[in-house]
Amino acid sequence: MMLKVNAPLDPGFAPMVMEFRAFEEAAEKSGGKKIVIGIERNKGYISTYEMTVFEDGCGHDDDNFAMAERIVKTLLWARGGYKIIIAGSDVIGGKIKEAYDFGGLRDFDRGFMARVYERPFEVESVPLDKAPKDHEAAEPVGRHLEGCRIGFDAGGSDRKVSAVIDGETVYSEEVVWFPKTNSDPDYHYDGIVAALKSAAAHMPRVDAVGVSSAGVYINDRTMNASLFLKVPQELFDAKVKDIYIRAITDTFGDVPFCVFNDGDVTALAGAISLEDTNILGIAMGTSEAGGYVDENGYITGWLNELAFIPVDANPGAMRDEWSLDIGCGVKYFSQDGVIKLAPAAGIELDEVLSPAEKLKAVQALMNDGDGRAAAIYRSIGVYLAHSLALYHDMYHFRHVLLLGRVMSGRGGELIISECERVLRDEYGELAEKIHLALPDEKFRRVGQSAAAASLPENRK
Repeated sequence: MMLKVNAPLDPGFAPMVMEFRAFEEAAEKSGGKKIVIGIERNKGYISTYEMTVFEDGCGHDDDNFAMAERIVKTLLWARGGYKIIIAGSDVIGGKIKEAYDFGGLRDFDRGFMARVYERPFEVESVPLDKAPKDHEAAEPVGRHLEGCRIGFDAGGSDRKVSAVIDGETVYSEEVVWFPKTNSDPDYHYDGIVAALKSAAAHMPRVDAVGVSSAGVYINDRTMNASLFLKVPQELFDAKVKDIYIRAITDTFGDVPFCVFNDGDVTALAGAISLEDTNILGIAMGTSEAGGYVDENGYITGWLNELAFIPVDANPGAMRDEWSLDIGCGVKYFSQDGVIKLAPAAGIELDEVLSPAEKLKAVQALMNDGDGRAAAIYRSIGVYLAHSLALYHDMYHFRHVLLLGRVMSGRGGELIISECERVLRDEYGELAEKIHLALPDEKFRRVGQSAAAASLPENRK
């Protein structure tokens, strides 16, 4: 599809959102049909997506599968789930089932979701008149300020904790730790407890504890998290899945608590800062992390793993070494995204440097006014604009809060200005609907750990 604005350093970039739209337009012109894709997750919650495809058997079965598979993957990583339901096409359903079978094209996705939801992964085909209906539930968590509260934020390189009394932070600390390289879960447990006790020492009592932590959490349990990357699976199951539950109850007994993904808590902190709702948070750092607060200011319980959502339909797009898929957000909105564009910009980075050090080298060039570095950030701005159009189909957000080390400094400012320009040129109506924001001073004062403290509701 011809673009008005493409990435300067990546002329082959093919925005997935435009591929979706072009496909549906062609299918509709051919007299195609509707199908419904449903994704079921914990507690029977279901998210659905309706799309137009070509009639089965008319020479476009492979095209139907290619596009439906990308939609399924997008839904799966945005919402989360252990069951895919295809209503209206047994042909597409059969191909999706094959892709998500053991050893299939999406074996990584199948295995990840099966572990997270502790259920065998399923794909089911049903007639269109049996199509699933949306069944969603968002939780009104956060913004609870009364009483003596602790907020704990577990990051990959440091842990932060705040003691908050009636909405005022009376103490906070940041401690360096090394969770990603430690295989002993007692190391993590002891660090969490030490932080909780440190905050508690600055309050007369503890009424509630909120936790913000990188990873996937369901019912306060750790289902998958890079923080515990080196912990063997047997020890993970025995000591990590309930690590926050144990740490809090062992230390304070029966107090209210919540454990949420750090992306959602970031979005909540943004909502508090902006004094508004309907916020998508995107953090561009080691990977691409996401979080969402809906129009009611609630956290949805969706997975929001933007890193694995496909944003580029170019068959030559970069492959993610973990999922083995191509064109996914992790290679566009992270330090990897900066590094992959450097050769095209004519920047040679020392291979002995770590990814974080390579990013710093590009940032230094950007600060010096180097046009080659500017081309990298302009390209990421183009990526972001097209991808926000895709994300908006899934989230209908009003604000986008952009964080992470990739967004720091002059490069981040250029990403935003280029993104806004492309949105105006390519998606005029959408450009009027959404607002891009960087963290302001109020957000920094609220902070991740302080926002986490507001998560649980006090018992009456």
